[in-house]
Amino acid sequence: MSVRPYRDIDRRRSRQIRVGDVLVGGDAPISVQSMTNTLTTDVDATVAQVLALEEAGADIVRISVPDEDSSKALKEIIRQVNVPIVADIHFHYKRGIEAAEAGAACLRINPGNIGSADRVREVVKAAKDHGCSMRIGVNAGSLEKELLEKYGEPCPEAMVESALNHARILEDNDFFEFKISVKASDAFLGVAAYQGLADACDYPLHLGITEAGGLQAGTVLSSIGIGNLLWAGIGDTLRVSLSADPVEEVKVGFHILKSLGLRTRGVRVISCPSCARQGFDVVKTVAEVENRLQHIRTPMTLSIIGCVVNGPGEARETDLGLTGGGSGSHKVYVAGVPDHNTSTEQMIDHLVKLVEEKAEQIEQEKETSAP
Repeated sequence: MSVRPYRDIDRRRSRQIRVGDVLVGGDAPISVQSMTNTLTTDVDATVAQVLALEEAGADIVRISVPDEDSSKALKEIIRQVNVPIVADIHFHYKRGIEAAEAGAACLRINPGNIGSADRVREVVKAAKDHGCSMRIGVNAGSLEKELLEKYGEPCPEAMVESALNHARILEDNDFFEFKISVKASDAFLGVAAYQGLADACDYPLHLGITEAGGLQAGTVLSSIGIGNLLWAGIGDTLRVSLSADPVEEVKVGFHILKSLGLRTRGVRVISCPSCARQGFDVVKTVAEVENRLQHIRTPMTLSIIGCVVNGPGEARETDLGLTGGGSGSHKVYVAGVPDHNTSTEQMIDHLVKLVEEKAEQIEQEKETSAP
């Protein structure tokens, strides 16, 4: 029990698997994933997108492997990137074998959809031989015909049954290095399915609200669905599915985790919505500051408040703070304490410099204290 028990999240106890060098489940940090949307056969474009996702903080990246040419390209892509790659496989068992041989860290596959028991055994053998884990990916939009006939429509019970049926196939092949997702575009359905699955097994769970929509609407829907589950302690890795640049998925994923205190990466900006009391243009300032601080990975907090009503109080709780004052002069706080003033013209450059210096100081202290 912490000193602030209302902030405690009791994470579900799941078994742990490995996706390349990333641990998923158990007490491992909740990892953030995204997926490329380039043609896999366009190696240069796909590598560039994976590297952009790495820079944004993605722990794992998924790449679709729909045909033999994509399998060949996958091997070259993996050679040029650093994050573990998940190969997205549908229906064709040979693509799974080829992806494992190409160096994929994980196969996203539904064992019941790739053919006979012999074919499943071949894919499992390839995964074992090459150190691949798997993800069983159940989607409300593509449930098996017999389950739809049994339940009448996509429902939490059908999704959980589908997931456990697929899991049983892998278990029967003595394979347990897998995680499971039960995604839906309906947050109510998806959340209920994950809750049911969390009760039914101890496998790590990959969270997501699928086909969530564009950047704004999809962010809101995903935050409600994924955030609800994380707050309840459910989830070991996540992907925010947006009709947007995949880099935005990573950003939103980290924002969700940071909001719940489950991951800390980069600068968390606490800012007011602005009003007539503001001493400077808060909206413009926050946008520019956030843009210029994207390269900072060191966890820290920065408050930017337009006036003295809430500014000093927020600044007390952040590493650095800025509160709007009169006549173009604004107060800068360091470690919660009023420290000095800065002008409207200089404050953005000044804040960026302070954050960069603070990040460097924190990293140096880490190195000094490391065993």
